[in-house]
Amino acid sequence: MPHAPHAIGFLAQCRAGFEAEAAQELAERARSQHIAGRASPAPRHGYVMFQIDDRVDWATLQKAMDWRTLCFARQAWPVVAHLPALPERDRASPIADVLAAQRSAVGGVMLEYPDTNDGKARSGFCKRFEAPLGAALTRAGLLKADSRRLPRLHVFFPDATQAWIGLSDPRLASDWPLGIPRLRMPREAPSRSTLKLAEALLTLLDAEERARWLRPGAKAVDLGAAPGGWSWQLASRGLRVTAIDNGAIDAKLLAGGMVTHVRADGFVWKPRSAVDWMVCDMVEQPARIAALVAEWLGKKHCRHAIFNLKLPMKKRHQALQQCAAILTEKLAGVPLTLRFKQLYHDREEVTAYISRHDTR
Repeated sequence: MPHAPHAIGFLAQCRAGFEAEAAQELAERARSQHIAGRASPAPRHGYVMFQIDDRVDWATLQKAMDWRTLCFARQAWPVVAHLPALPERDRASPIADVLAAQRSAVGGVMLEYPDTNDGKARSGFCKRFEAPLGAALTRAGLLKADSRRLPRLHVFFPDATQAWIGLSDPRLASDWPLGIPRLRMPREAPSRSTLKLAEALLTLLDAEERARWLRPGAKAVDLGAAPGGWSWQLASRGLRVTAIDNGAIDAKLLAGGMVTHVRADGFVWKPRSAVDWMVCDMVEQPARIAALVAEWLGKKHCRHAIFNLKLPMKKRHQALQQCAAILTEKLAGVPLTLRFKQLYHDREEVTAYISRHDTR
């Protein structure tokens, strides 16, 4: 079994401006798992470091914190070392030395930086550095690219002079550097909001769930659909969509035959028979959206839902907790999956997926 180095911290990357919420969430999770430590959020830095007081191996820490169940962390992994002063001419050797000292081989490498204006200046360096680092690790016998049993190496550059070194089980961390999927805007989509739903489907559902629940011919309802970005995303996957909005829906989308427009209030309209999916991107108080979603699932109007919660500028974390409480209390006794994530394409909001397991 691979050696398991001890962690010194847990690094979570987030949207700049949401460091306090990410830190609060990490602290609450650590307390629930009886892990002593403290978060040190720096405003507008795009990441939070949670320092660990306990002696715990990185794999145990990752399972305890579980990036998949953290809302404000786009990417997160255990930190095993800090290099505070990287040399300019050879940055690869010190990183390889860290892994050698930890006796930890890796199956892949991910180079990351904060998603800020300053951080993006290091994107070019990371692309150029990937090959030299891979070569150094290979020479040292530390990179086994064909192994699925080994962890992934993360190297995070908060600035040009230092690096945080981490390890992750790829199943418990994001597949994309910085936690940002590389999505292209489809030319046919009526609005850029389609990227938000595309990211939600990639992030909040796993491959098996997507294959099972997004099957062609499934029925969906899009509340607050205009101009049709979310409806287009579902229709492009073969779902038949009823778009609910008093506003106009893109004419080309309607001409495709997969989307039917109903002019109605999304808070009032209900389907005559159950559908597979309900999606909702209406601009409204988050508690009201949560209550609406709870009503749809509680009355079995749908089995699955993806929806956005527009968080207030103050008490964002508290607003999210309130919405989670509304859903779980109104659906008490119903077997549920409930996941929240602040996506790259979200702004002052988070996206949620909920599914009930007792309907066919």
